[in-house]
Amino acid sequence: MAEIKASLVKELREKTGAGMMECKKALSETNGDLEAAIDFLRKKGMSVAEKKAGRIANQGLVSVVVDGKQGAVVELNSETDFVAKNADFQKFLDQVTTVALAKKGDLEAVKSSDLNGQTVADALTALIATIGENMNLRRCAYVSVNNGVVVPYIHTAMVPGMGKIGVLVALESTGDTAALTEAGKKIAMHVAAANPRFLTVADVDAATIEHEKGIYAEQAKNSGKPEAIIAKMVEGRMRKFYEEVVLTEQAFIMDPDKKIKDVVADIAKTVGADVKLSAFVRFGLGEGIEKKEEDFAAEVAKQMQG
Repeated sequence: MAEIKASLVKELREKTGAGMMECKKALSETNGDLEAAIDFLRKKGMSVAEKKAGRIANQGLVSVVVDGKQGAVVELNSETDFVAKNADFQKFLDQVTTVALAKKGDLEAVKSSDLNGQTVADALTALIATIGENMNLRRCAYVSVNNGVVVPYIHTAMVPGMGKIGVLVALESTGDTAALTEAGKKIAMHVAAANPRFLTVADVDAATIEHEKGIYAEQAKNSGKPEAIIAKMVEGRMRKFYEEVVLTEQAFIMDPDKKIKDVVADIAKTVGADVKLSAFVRFGLGEGIEKKEEDFAAEVAKQMQG
């Protein structure tokens, strides 16, 4: 068996990020062949990642980046908040967010894109093996304007551009860029706090409308109101629903006497040009990820059988 020099172990560690003992073992298994050892560790990494894939990853970070008239937001999950503070985790997320901007938020295109000589998906697998915790590149989105600004906002930032809530707001306008950016920041802060589901009333899908109307109609019927009154009650409740979930209809958190659509109209007066709130994206870390319920009895039985 070839002698494994410390310098070779060091080089393999630098190339793969794997632990010293793992690098030494890989070189021993491959008779000191560096490239073969890299493949050995990658294969081991795949195995390790598969074992960790069943663990729930609902911590991590949301990252935003803006370049000119376009922006991207990415959510990278981990099992613990501790790993989200890891410099390698943050560096990987930063690189992936840049890729997401180039790929216009197409998640599958991002995963298959090149990142330092390997795909993003393979780089994530290697990171899982190195850090020893399950991670998931969950989602990404892209926003752009023809004229105007895309404004980013991070709420509870851990490091610049990364935190628990990431927002992008797009304002289409030929008005002053600085003034648009300042106004867009306030709207982005509102989006982070109010968590709207739709941009305009027209964007609310038919299924959601019918679902809500059905609930309100049933509530009105249970109150014993006549049909004519029920219709008016449903109409009123739907207006209230839109004010809760539609961004342009929401009361502005910094001035509740105004709706967001009124704020946009005020911005137009300030910049001396038409302004359209054309898009927004809000990623809240871990939203929608459910904790798996462990079947303790089944796990014990499995262990006893083993």
